[in-house]
Amino acid sequence: MNQYDSEAVTFAPQDAVLVLEDGQVYVGEPYGAIGTTSGEIVFATGMTGYQETLTDPSYDRQIVVQTFPHIGDTGINEEDPESSRIWVAGYVVRDPSPNVSNWRATGSLDDDLESNRIVGISHIDTRKLVRHLRSAGVMRAAIFSGDALLDESGKLRTVESMLDEVKAIPQMKGMSLYDEVSTGKAYTIEPCGGFEGKEPLFTVAAVDLGIKAMTPHRMAERGCRVHVVPSTITFDELEALNPDGVFFSNGPGDPEQADPEVNLLRQVLDAGYPFFGICFGNQLLGRALGFGTYKLKFGHRGINQPVKDMTTGKIEITAHNHGFAVDAPIGETVEAPFENGKYGKVFVSHIDLNDNVVEGLQCVDIPAFSVQYHPEAAAGPHDAAYLFDRFVDLMRSAKEGNRNA
Repeated sequence: MNQYDSEAVTFAPQDAVLVLEDGQVYVGEPYGAIGTTSGEIVFATGMTGYQETLTDPSYDRQIVVQTFPHIGDTGINEEDPESSRIWVAGYVVRDPSPNVSNWRATGSLDDDLESNRIVGISHIDTRKLVRHLRSAGVMRAAIFSGDALLDESGKLRTVESMLDEVKAIPQMKGMSLYDEVSTGKAYTIEPCGGFEGKEPLFTVAAVDLGIKAMTPHRMAERGCRVHVVPSTITFDELEALNPDGVFFSNGPGDPEQADPEVNLLRQVLDAGYPFFGICFGNQLLGRALGFGTYKLKFGHRGINQPVKDMTTGKIEITAHNHGFAVDAPIGETVEAPFENGKYGKVFVSHIDLNDNVVEGLQCVDIPAFSVQYHPEAAAGPHDAAYLFDRFVDLMRSAKEGNRNA
């Protein structure tokens, strides 16, 4: 159900109600936990991988709408989570599966949402909702169910009172969240696969700004020992790890509010460490080089985004989750603006074919590059896995250069 006129909206105590900050109201059924939750409402276009979506720290403080109508068929398992918990603030689906059918399943999605106290709503017209978010842009929203639908006297609340609550929610722009999702304590991922039990080829310091578990795993598969470190790490502490390369992960929030991490990255670049950044890490490289960042109208979230590699002309189908982007010139190599070109030349290496958004940066004179999308692809296609090989090659070249110096 959807109404523009809040006076015409009717709902019952057993319903769930989704209220958008522009006054749109959707009435459906509770899904997951009962109660209330709020955040920026966004949509994800993946047909699969809902468990990875739910546990991606980049969704912190966001209510996620799944565009694919049938969610929950394969239940949940202990292998697919990308972090230690569910990070989404709320969950919106059209038709939750009444049955779980997968040999790896250890439970249902509904039960998992409930046990993690994730408030959701189901049986609404998600297609209509997503069309609205694409035209109006993502915005603040809240889901109400159970006692959250009642006022102090026990009567059903007015839509106006719920809308006032939504309008009091902080905007995503201007919000700093990476410290909130980062690990509190460093940990190490050892080489695996064909490199298991062997001495690492390279050591990587991976700064956790909301890292997904598959990312250090992809590096470990290539013979790397990966030290995943908190966002609060100092450069001296990072340097003490004696890394061959430094990685900045994905993460939530506004990159304009990440000056400490930008300053840390500039120290990394000044020291000459090979650098690779993903998603939030791409935005921070852009800012470290002197470019601006801006908020997208509705962002890119899903596992089917077409990206063009500007160096080869190759098209990749890629996994995305970002609401901000780097403002850099496309189609030309320019001096990085910071301190009159201190970091030399840089160019946009990848663009999104849907809207020409910058999807990657390549430095020419220093060993640094980044992409806006997710080459670890969990869930998603593996077209961009070569980027981890590129990082390994960068570290190998730096190491051999030092050896030959």
